[in-house]
Amino acid sequence: ISDQKPLGCWSVKHGQILTCPVVCNFETHEYIAVHDDKVLRIWKNEDINLDKAFKATLSADVYRIHSLPDAGPLVLFRGGGVRTLDVLLEAPQQEIENVISDEVIRWSGAFMEGQQPVLIFTTEKDEDFFVYVHKPKLSSLHKYKLEQQESSKPLCFTAHITNQTVTLLCLYSNDSVYQVLIPLQQDTEEEKEEILSKSLLLNFSVPGTVLKATSLVILDKDHVAVLGSLAVPEKEPRECLSIWNTKFQTLQTSKELPLGTSGQLWCYEEKFFLIHGKVLTVIMYKCETSSLAAAVGKLKDSQNPDVSSFVNWNTLEDEELVVSFQSQECVALKAEPKMNLRSRRSTVAEVQPETLSVGQLLLNLKDASTYVLETKLRQLMSKAPTPDLQATIGCVVTALTDRCKRNPKYYPQNFLLEIVETRDLSYSLCPDLMAVALEKKDMHLLQICLERFPDIPEEITYACLKAFLSISEAHLQNIDVDLDSVICYIDVEFDNKEVKTEIVENGFSAEMDQDMCDTKIPKEAQSRSDGDSCPVGLQKAALLNAVIHSAYTETFLLPHLKNLPAQQAILFLRYLYYLYVKCSEKVNTTLPGTRSPTVNQIMDWMCLLLDAHFTVMVMLPEAKELLSSLHKFVRAQVRFYSELNKIEGSLWELQRLNHLRESQTYSIEVLEII
Repeated sequence: ISDQKPLGCWSVKHGQILTCPVVCNFETHEYIAVHDDKVLRIWKNEDINLDKAFKATLSADVYRIHSLPDAGPLVLFRGGGVRTLDVLLEAPQQEIENVISDEVIRWSGAFMEGQQPVLIFTTEKDEDFFVYVHKPKLSSLHKYKLEQQESSKPLCFTAHITNQTVTLLCLYSNDSVYQVLIPLQQDTEEEKEEILSKSLLLNFSVPGTVLKATSLVILDKDHVAVLGSLAVPEKEPRECLSIWNTKFQTLQTSKELPLGTSGQLWCYEEKFFLIHGKVLTVIMYKCETSSLAAAVGKLKDSQNPDVSSFVNWNTLEDEELVVSFQSQECVALKAEPKMNLRSRRSTVAEVQPETLSVGQLLLNLKDASTYVLETKLRQLMSKAPTPDLQATIGCVVTALTDRCKRNPKYYPQNFLLEIVETRDLSYSLCPDLMAVALEKKDMHLLQICLERFPDIPEEITYACLKAFLSISEAHLQNIDVDLDSVICYIDVEFDNKEVKTEIVENGFSAEMDQDMCDTKIPKEAQSRSDGDSCPVGLQKAALLNAVIHSAYTETFLLPHLKNLPAQQAILFLRYLYYLYVKCSEKVNTTLPGTRSPTVNQIMDWMCLLLDAHFTVMVMLPEAKELLSSLHKFVRAQVRFYSELNKIEGSLWELQRLNHLRESQTYSIEVLEII
C-alpha cells in the first residue's frame, strides 16, 4: 500500500469463479480461497500458478472463511456449520451438519474473546432475522431472534465483543442504527430461541434525502462509519462516506465519492480501505476522545473548516498536491503514504498564525519568476528535518513539474537532479516527475530515478526501456550519464569501440560444443551474435542496467513488454546475452562495479523478453542466430553444472571423513572419484 505497487496476482481457470473473499492464514502465512462454492485452494506468496496450488473439494458449500490473528481460520458453510481449517483438512469430505433450515446467511464476523474464537452470523427467513453465536472450541451454539421493526428491515450488520458481551449494531432501512446486546453464555447446551430486544443508537436521517447505506463499521466506542448513497428526489444518488458520533448523535464528517464505490468498506489500523472508481483508496483517520465540543465542531483549535480533525480526505482530491497542505499535520496519502495523521489538537497550537503553511507558500509561488521560485524552494528544503519534510519535498518537485507542464520552455534539469540525488524520494511522492523527464528526454534523470525509486509502475519502467533503446548512440555521446555500473567490465578505446578480450566461460568451449546445435551459422553472423562484444555503447549500457536493476512485478510488466518493437527487443536480448556471458567469466558470477546487474536479474529479464516476443523472434531471420547462440551457451552451462553435480556426493563424503578423522593424526590418502 505504501509503495503503491502490486506484489502478486493469481487467477483461476476460465469458467471458475471465486465465491468468497480470499483470506490470509496468519499462522502459516498462506492464502486461502474457495472457488465454485466447494473447491478450497491454499497457496503461498511465492507460488505462481494457482492451478498447481493445494486443492481440496469439500462436501458442502462455503459461505465465508474468517481468519483471526491468534487463532486458526474458521470456515462457515451456507448451512450454518462451522469447522476450523485444520479439522476440515484432515477429512475434506466429512459431512457438514445443516444448522439453519430455509434460512439465508446475511452477515458473519469472527472475534476473539480471551483465547476463544467466537463466530457470529445473522440469517433471514420470511422477513424474520436471526442471530447465531458459535464457539467452535466449546461446540457451543446459541440462536436468537431479532425483534421486528415496523416498516423497516436490517440492511447491514457489524459487531464487537467487550467484557463477555456481544454488541451487535444493525443499520435499518429507516436510517437508524440499533444496538443489540448479547451475553456470551458459558453453558454448551442449546437453549430455547430467545427474542433479542434492541435500542436506538443513532438516527442519521438528513432532511430531503434518503440514505441507502451499504456498509457499517465500528471505529471506537463512540464512532461509526457509514458508506452509502444519499438519494435526493429527482436527482442521481450521491455516494458518500460519513463518520457519526453515536454518543452525541452528530455527523462528525463526510465526503462525497463521485466516482462510485463497490459498496464495501474495510477498517484496519486507523485506515479506511474502499474501492473508489477503479482504484483502491486508503484514507487515514484519527478518532479523538469524544466530547460535546468536538461533536458539534466547537473546539478552539478548529480554525480551518476545510480540514477535518478525524479524516484526511486529501487522498480523494484530484487537485494539485499542494492543496493538501492546508496545515502541516494533514499530509495527503498520495504525498506520503507512510505518514500518520496527527491529532489537530496537538499540532495546531504550534503553528503560528503569521506562518504560511507549505500549501499556501507553494500556491503563492505559482506565478513567481523562475529565480524567485527556485530560491524559495531551496530555502524550504533547507529547513531543519521535520516529520513532514519528505512529503514537503515531494510537493516541491510536484510544483516544479506543474510549472514544466504549463511552460514547455521551463525545465530545471540541474535542480531536479540535485533533489533526486540528495533526497530520499519515491515515485508516489512525485508521480509526474518521470513523465516530464520522458517528455524532455532527460535520460540522466530517468537513470537516477530508476536506481533510487522503489515503487515505479511497470508502465513507466517499460516507457524508460523503450526510450533508452530508441535513442541513437550519437545523441547519447552528448549526454551526461552515470557509467559506474558498466565502466569496470566494458573496456573502451579512444574511438569509443570496445576492446575485445579473450573470454573463458565457466563450462563453455566453442570447439567442444560445436555439435550442440543443428543450425549452421555463417561466420559473419556468428561474429555478430556471440556474446564477446557489447552490442550497445557505454551510455546506453548504463541506462539499460538501470532498467534491469529496477523492481518490477512480472505479471504487470509482461503485457507492456509485448508492445516493444521487434528490433528493439532483439537489441535488448543481445545485450542481456552479452551480460550473461560476462557473468559466466567469473567464478562467483558477479559483475564488477556499483549497481551492476546480478545474474538472477539478467536471467529474469531474458525469460521475460523471450516470453513476450518468442513467436516474433522465431520468425525473424536476424534473431535466429542469436537464439541459436543463446541456446548453445545455456546448454553448455547446464552440462557443466551437471558434471559438478556428479561429484557433489563425493565432495560431501570427503568433508564428512575429515570431521571423523582425528586432528592429531597425520596421513596422506588418495581418494578415487568414480
